[in-house]
Amino acid sequence: MQSLPENEVTQVFPQGCCPTLLFNSSPQSHNITKPRNSSSECRHNFAATTTSSIFPHTKFTNHESLPSLQESLNEFNKVYPQYPQTEQVDKVRAKEYYHLSSSNHTCLDYIGIGLFSYYQHHQLQNHDASKTQLASSSTPPQSPQRYSDIPFFSIAYKTGSLKTLLLHGGYESEFESAMRRRIMKFLNISENDYLMVFTANRTAAFKLVADSYPYQSSEKLVTVYDYESEAVEAMINCSEKRGARAMSAEFSWPRLRIQSTKLRKKIESKRKKKRKGLFVFPLHSRVTGARYPYLWMSRARENGWHVLIDACALGPKDMDSFGLSLFHPDFLICSFYKVFGESPSGFGCLFVNKSAISVLEPSSIAGIVNLVPEKRLHPQSEDELASLTSFSGRLQTTPFEGEKKREIEAAELQIIEVPTDILGTQRPVENLQDKNVEDSEIGRFHIEYRCLDQVDSLGLRMITDRARYLINWLVNSMLKLKHPNTEGTSLVKIYGPKIKFDRGAALAFNVFDWKGEKVEPVLVQKLADRSNISLSYGFLHHIWFADKYAEEKGRVLQSKERKGQDVIVSKKKERDNLGVTVVTAALSFLANFEDVYKLWAFAARFLDADFVEKERWRYTAINQKTIEL
Repeated sequence: MQSLPENEVTQVFPQGCCPTLLFNSSPQSHNITKPRNSSSECRHNFAATTTSSIFPHTKFTNHESLPSLQESLNEFNKVYPQYPQTEQVDKVRAKEYYHLSSSNHTCLDYIGIGLFSYYQHHQLQNHDASKTQLASSSTPPQSPQRYSDIPFFSIAYKTGSLKTLLLHGGYESEFESAMRRRIMKFLNISENDYLMVFTANRTAAFKLVADSYPYQSSEKLVTVYDYESEAVEAMINCSEKRGARAMSAEFSWPRLRIQSTKLRKKIESKRKKKRKGLFVFPLHSRVTGARYPYLWMSRARENGWHVLIDACALGPKDMDSFGLSLFHPDFLICSFYKVFGESPSGFGCLFVNKSAISVLEPSSIAGIVNLVPEKRLHPQSEDELASLTSFSGRLQTTPFEGEKKREIEAAELQIIEVPTDILGTQRPVENLQDKNVEDSEIGRFHIEYRCLDQVDSLGLRMITDRARYLINWLVNSMLKLKHPNTEGTSLVKIYGPKIKFDRGAALAFNVFDWKGEKVEPVLVQKLADRSNISLSYGFLHHIWFADKYAEEKGRVLQSKERKGQDVIVSKKKERDNLGVTVVTAALSFLANFEDVYKLWAFAARFLDADFVEKERWRYTAINQKTIEL
């Protein structure tokens, strides 16, 4: 493989003396030009400073011995003196997302730009308070607003062929076209090279590719995920039914790095002219925060693979440093999820390289959606408003009465209302005269891309640096928690990368009691929820153990529970069901120091051997009933 010119590396990663380098300097990238010593030294110094400066030579054996929030913040700022320079993020949070602080709720169960703003929160409550169930705490409903001020659009599901849609196009309102162009601009994806379709969600986007990919001639499917993903599992199941031979990368215990020797054997071949299949590659793990060398994309393409990039776990500005023009993936998937205050919510985006359209097979599949603005914006009464707030059924015409009437495919379409604030808010343009039936919604409405504009104004470096400081402080602090026994047993075990300059803003961990037994992740999640901290849990799999870890392998791996215990599975499926259940935390671009401190303080509560039992009794006393922990 040819090395990238130095000027191209600099262009792709413009982050000063410590760029997030294109390739790791691990043995698996030995044939890539090595990074400059100054950059490598800077990255090393960052990790060394974090380790030596945060609570040096200290271990915490009692949650009451933790320093206060203010004391910890003062020390944090001394270790990372550049952190205060990211105060613009705090200003955005205080202005647009102040319900996070006022509700005393810490949201660590999402990544990317998924959190809804108070503006959306406020509109949702006023729109239909009886239906709104927010993921975080809610504020008292305000007085009703005019329907013209409510920023809603709808998602309309439809069936059709992905290839036909890409080749010949389909109906797209000017509203939807504007949304598409703004998303592509935000992600730095050229309309000259890629076509985009909206999908119901991330899973739908993966299934669209699986249902259209020519597995009869390119039969292999290789995925690179250290965790179980519903979307990827759906893709694998669909692909196998169509004749694909599915394989997965493996990850070496204990650091969960890609087992490069095994993956190289899967993708490399002496016959490089024939197309091998589809290589599905996430730029980093949304569970462990591990970042993967980009060279795997180039190696796959050089060996005759089509490449699908999963960008769903990227930070909000990470595509600025990806270098899409250097790698030219055939497919790219991203998603905007948890953006509307309900779960599930959001939509996905599938980008298809124009050069790859010809290889797709026609298929009648579901999962493509239209973004549909509301039909009517000025109801005259509350009854009329109520009649417009919820609807589903057969959509026969275009969203606006003034547009050309067009029959939609003869299929039942479910319309789901969602606010546009995460991407765009429709605002009527005043002092416009009534126009004829050919008028478009863009001519009458200004679309405000509120959250995307906020992220663009903050920029890549500010967002990346802030997340780097917070996640590494959290990792280091978690590792300082020790049980008060003679062995000094660690309370927390972290899976994947630990203190590292270029790790992602996600963390996979487990809590262990003083006897070394794991506290079940679902229990940790429930107890965190009681403390107003939203966490998730996941399943790490495809873990490879070297012979020296054989004994540890038996203790670590567990079988994932399957629906239907009598189901007969193959040996391969049985291996796939072995892994580690973990608690997961993820930081969005809005996370602040108080968020990570609260998680640390919560984890420290498990240093009390009776913490779980105390919580059980406390809950019983308050609610006069028990809860299954």
